[in-house]
Amino acid sequence: MAIRHIVIVGGGTAGWMAAAALSKMIGARGLAITLVESEEIGTVGVGEATIPPFVEFQNLIGVDEAEMMAACQASFKLGIQFVNWGRMGDSYIHPFGAYGYQMGGIAFHQIWHRIQELGDKRPIQAFNLETMAAYFGKFARTQDYAREDLPPINYAYHLDAGRYARFLRQLSEKRGVVRREGRVEHVALDGESGYVTSVQLTDGSVIAGDLFVDCSGFRGLLIEQALQTGYEDWRHYLPCDRAVALPCAREDGSPPPPFTRAMAHGAGWQWTVPLQHRNGNGHVYCSEYMADDKALDILLANIAGKPQADPNWLRFVTGRRKKFWNKNVVALGLAAGFMEPLESTSIHLINTGINKLVSLLSLDGINPAQVDAFNRLTGKEYARIRDFLILHYNATERSDTPFWNHCRTMAVPETLTEKVELFRANGQIFREEDELFTETSWAAVMMGQRIAMGGHNAMADTFGGPDLKKELDEMEASIRYLVEHMPTHAAYLERYCPARAA
Repeated sequence: MAIRHIVIVGGGTAGWMAAAALSKMIGARGLAITLVESEEIGTVGVGEATIPPFVEFQNLIGVDEAEMMAACQASFKLGIQFVNWGRMGDSYIHPFGAYGYQMGGIAFHQIWHRIQELGDKRPIQAFNLETMAAYFGKFARTQDYAREDLPPINYAYHLDAGRYARFLRQLSEKRGVVRREGRVEHVALDGESGYVTSVQLTDGSVIAGDLFVDCSGFRGLLIEQALQTGYEDWRHYLPCDRAVALPCAREDGSPPPPFTRAMAHGAGWQWTVPLQHRNGNGHVYCSEYMADDKALDILLANIAGKPQADPNWLRFVTGRRKKFWNKNVVALGLAAGFMEPLESTSIHLINTGINKLVSLLSLDGINPAQVDAFNRLTGKEYARIRDFLILHYNATERSDTPFWNHCRTMAVPETLTEKVELFRANGQIFREEDELFTETSWAAVMMGQRIAMGGHNAMADTFGGPDLKKELDEMEASIRYLVEHMPTHAAYLERYCPARAA
C-alpha cells in the first residue's frame, strides 16, 4: 500500500522534530503530513541538553543555527562534567572531542599511558581542546579560526525544549505540515492486517493515514495501547525510576558554563543545564532508596537561584519497546523507550530514529526488510547506550549509601564486563557496530571513575624519544594557544545568538 499520508500523534520535541524532517518530503507523490496534539496534554519538556550529532540534524532540516539558538535561549556545550561519581569530591569532564589524535594507528590514550611510564606527568585532559575550553569558560567554532594546524572543536547545545518545539512547529507549518488540535479518543485497526487505519479525536473527527509516527510519550498510545508491542524492562541495570525537574534563575550573575553538569547524590544524580538566561535542573533518583520529598529537598538545596516553575514530577521505567516499528507505526522519543538523560541521549535517540526512518522510508509502501532493519539497528543502539550508562553507576568506589552499594556490586551485561576488562588489561576499547560513544568517551568515564589501565597496546612501546616529546609539546601548545585566544562563552553568545531575557 502506497504511503500518501503520514500522521504524527503527539507534539513536543519528538513530534515536531519528526515533522520538521519529514516536511521536506511534502508534495513528493502527493505526500501529506498531519500532526495531532492537544494543548491539554503537557509534554515532558525537560530534555534540554544535546550531543554533537544534533548539530548535523539542524543542517538536515535546514535550520539556521544562530536563529535557532536565539529563539531557544540556547547556549553551547563542549561536554559533561561528572561530580561525585567515582568518589565523593571527584570531578571529571567527558568531552565531545578526542584526546589527542591517533598515532601509528592506535588511540592517543595508549600513547599517553606510555609517556606516563616514561615520566611525563601531564594529565590526559591537557591534550583535549574541549576539556580545556570548558574549564576556562571559553568557546569558539572551528570555522572561526579555520587553520589546519589547530584542532577542530566539537560542540552541541543546551536549549529550551518547549521553545525548540515551537520553533520547529513554525518551520513545519510553513512547509505544509497540518497541525490538528485534539486528544485521540480511539484508534482504529484493520481487521485483517492489524495496521492502524485512523485515529478519532474527542470532537468526533477521524484522521486516516498510511504511516503513523507515535510521539505520544510514555503512554505509547499507538505502539503500546493499540498494538500491544510489549516493553523490555531494564530497571535491574538502571534502577532510577523517578525524576523531579525545576528551572531556576542564575541569581549570582555567573555566566553560563559551556558544559552540562551531572552531580551524583545519595540515590541518583542531579543535572544542571545552563541556558542563556536560566538553568534547567532536575534530580533523577531511585524511589526504593529515596522518598520524593527528600529528592526535592536535595534539588532545592543545590540550584543556583529561585525556582521559576512548580516541580515537574516524572515516573518512568527504564527500557525499550520490543519493537520500535510495528506494522505501520514507528515510535519515537519516550514512546519508543526511556533511558535517563545522564549522557544527554534522549533527544539524540529521537534524532537517530528520524534519520533511520528517513533513510528507510519508501513511499511505495512498507516492507518487512525496512521494518526489520529499523528494529535491529535501533535495538543495538539502545543496548550500547544502556551499557555506557550502566558504567557510570557500576564503576564507583562509593559505599556511603545503600544505593551506591547496590550499584557497585550489581550484575552488569557481559558486553560491558568485557569492555571494562579489556581496558583494565591494556587500555583497549573496541567500538562495536558503529556505536555512538567513541574510544575517548569510554576512556574518559573509565579513567574519570578510577578504572586504571593496567598496561597499554604493545605498539605504544615503539614510541618514545625527542620526536614524540616534540609532537606532544606541539599538540598541547596548539590547544593552549587556541583556548587563550577564544572569547568567553558568554561573550560568544552575546555576539552570535543573543536571546531576549525570558
